[in-house]
Amino acid sequence: MLNARRALCVRIQVNKAMSSNIEKIYERHIKPLPREEQRLLLDVLRKELDDDSNGVKKRSILELRGLGQEIWKGVDPQEYVRTLREEWEEPQ
Repeated sequence: MLNARRALCVRIQVNKAMSSNIEKIYERHIKPLPREEQRLLLDVLRKELDDDSNGVKKRSILELRGLGQEIWKGVDPQEYVRTLREEWEEPQ
């Protein structure tokens, strides 16, 4: 946990011009917290960052079920496959 805190401090120093708001938040709200609460905050942030995946929600292939079914309405599957096979066999 100490390494994570040091890394955070280094990042804050490197980006000082851009992170004045972050420094203010740290000084006012995080630094006064007891060490254990700071560690809990780090755990929450780490979990949030790990789960977030750059804001992209993990999706399931199962969400596609039924998508586009209106396109196939009235199409006989056997006839469709037969037509495809005939196209494959036609000389180019």
